[in-house]
Amino acid sequence: MSGRIFQNVVLQLKENTDRTVGVIDGEGIVIACSELSMIGQRWTEYVQVVNSASGSMISSDGKTFKALNGWSNQFDYAAFAFGDNEISKTVCAMATVALNAAKSYYEEKHDRGSFIKDIISDNIMLGDIYMRAKELRVTADVPRGVFVIRSLKKGESVPTDVIQNLFPDRQNDFVLSIGEGDVVLIRQMPEGSNVKELNKIAAFIEETLRSGGESTVVVGIGTIAIHLRDLAKSYKEAQIAIEVGKVFDTEKYVINYENLGIGRLIYQLPTTLCEMFLQEVFKKNPIDALDKETLFTIHKFFENNLNVSETARKLFVHRNTLVYRLEKIKKLTGLDLREFDDAITFKVALMVKKYLTSRGIDS
Repeated sequence: MSGRIFQNVVLQLKENTDRTVGVIDGEGIVIACSELSMIGQRWTEYVQVVNSASGSMISSDGKTFKALNGWSNQFDYAAFAFGDNEISKTVCAMATVALNAAKSYYEEKHDRGSFIKDIISDNIMLGDIYMRAKELRVTADVPRGVFVIRSLKKGESVPTDVIQNLFPDRQNDFVLSIGEGDVVLIRQMPEGSNVKELNKIAAFIEETLRSGGESTVVVGIGTIAIHLRDLAKSYKEAQIAIEVGKVFDTEKYVINYENLGIGRLIYQLPTTLCEMFLQEVFKKNPIDALDKETLFTIHKFFENNLNVSETARKLFVHRNTLVYRLEKIKKLTGLDLREFDDAITFKVALMVKKYLTSRGIDS
């Protein structure tokens, strides 16, 4: 927060009192004062004093202090007045009221949540991010996870208050309501965090909402943002994870962008290119010529890494029966699924078909 906001208030107070009044920040630096020469002085010895008061007024070394609203384990700003008698305490109390009002007004216009929302929505210039972060005391270069939480019931919103209660640290974490019912969680992560830890947080959110009867949701996860400027990219990735998951991972409730695999690529291809691909792959017969039993056999074959014996065991059929089915598929499509290259082509074709179907295109 800019010191000039506080300085304007302090100068107005100066007209009504003979006491020196001002504001120190959480590091003990005087950022506003009725005596201009004191601005910039470092009073680190009073940081612990103010913190120990837990928000109450306290006097030390002939000065009276009171933390402004909005602090948790440590104060962000504190008002001070010279002197430790009743008059000084009254002046300090009056200063605190005026400064809190100015702080609240400023934060309504420039609050941290709106700042983060502007970043993920690409509504702020890259060059302004660092400056705004410094003003709002938001650390720029710490790792953060981005989670998009969306209800699976059309028209139903995710309960923001429940997510906020799960992650109550408003200094480091941000819970934002975005668009038509989505909730975005920006969660500060420890250094060295990985995909597994992100998935664990997402699973916790999904399970808590489901078990509490609040909402059935899907949680999309972007890659870890190592700087504030990376949040927009991670947010888009989390959205893409949900959209791609709707097509290729319909049974999953937690979808990580980094685990999307080839589905991520297919989702971004033009539909006309996808249709051409299917026509080229299935020259003999369209993919729709394969019956449900044959498609089930193919899926099981892929699940068991093209292992004929293992697939036959899982299907409860003789090995020769499965070989016969694979030969039948080869005759229909021209692709031998026992050959790695043909299997890859067929697998991609199945995913492309699924993608086109999700777009309402029959191919």
